[in-house]
Amino acid sequence: MTTSNGAEKLFDITFIGAGPTGLFGAFYAGLREMSAKVIDALPQAGGQLTALYPEKKIYDSPGFPAVLSKDLVTNLMEQAQQWPHEFCFEERAADLRRGEPPPGVDEDSCWVIETNRGLHYTRTVVLCAGIGAFRPIKLRNESVEAFENKGILYLIRDLQAFEGQRVLIIGGGDSALDWALALEPIAEKVTLIHRREGFRAHDSSVNAVKSSSVDLRIFYELKNVEGSESVERAVIFDNRSKEEESIKVDAIILALGFKADLGPIRSWNLETIGRRYVKVNSKMETNLHGVFAAGDVALQEDLDPLNLIVVGFGQVTVAVNYAYTVVKPGGKVFPGHSSEKMADKG
Repeated sequence: MTTSNGAEKLFDITFIGAGPTGLFGAFYAGLREMSAKVIDALPQAGGQLTALYPEKKIYDSPGFPAVLSKDLVTNLMEQAQQWPHEFCFEERAADLRRGEPPPGVDEDSCWVIETNRGLHYTRTVVLCAGIGAFRPIKLRNESVEAFENKGILYLIRDLQAFEGQRVLIIGGGDSALDWALALEPIAEKVTLIHRREGFRAHDSSVNAVKSSSVDLRIFYELKNVEGSESVERAVIFDNRSKEEESIKVDAIILALGFKADLGPIRSWNLETIGRRYVKVNSKMETNLHGVFAAGDVALQEDLDPLNLIVVGFGQVTVAVNYAYTVVKPGGKVFPGHSSEKMADKG
């Protein structure tokens, strides 16, 4: 994996965020023969996919009927590294400003990205920061807090660690249902509780869980967690009748979602929509010339968020091609077909 701090060098384009959107953007920058850098606060590529869901299967990435998150990231890195791009990990972008280019570069100004490790210089920027800074939503329950990291989990990094265990999953979104389906053939028993009838998940996932051996309890909530050194039992209750039941469990996964915030990006003089989104136009341009945004962090006014990996791929492709016209004034937005570009490269 290529890594560098890229000091004293001016890049054509820099992607802030090494999730799927940023990695595919780096690949596309290579197609356009632009020098590119990718900066990410995490120690490895993949963003949320690696940090939160490495063992989760993805079903809506083109070309893959099903692919593990970690495998998709590996393929995206391989695709991007066909060019000598620079990847800077464990660097948190703290500031973005106009400034002088590094010594020896004959340009009036450029964008300067300041991180916890130094300064980076670039002609254009694409924000691919996903949902920004995120932390798991927790239950306000003293018994839950007492067993955090002792059987209470918010993330799954290794599915096989649950082999033969009795697992309770709490939540009604895609993650909760996906984990239930992924653990069904591995765990001894999987119980999924959700406090209401409606789910915030794909219909296909809901139907698959209903047709599986997962013990699905609708209108159920967690009252208490019990055990000595680690989780041993969970007291759940029907929120309609208030009837309680104690079930034996070895692990409880709280899949309640994450709270997201733009973090330091909010201080970069960008127009935003709410606390989570950077405002863009149809060219994925922000209000700052030469600064673009794509993926989950970007939103056009009057549109609803559609936070899908495939949408990020399309958006970052648009951003890169319009960034090209900033780097090379008068250049064409249309890049030509990839088959022709890759043939030329070979």
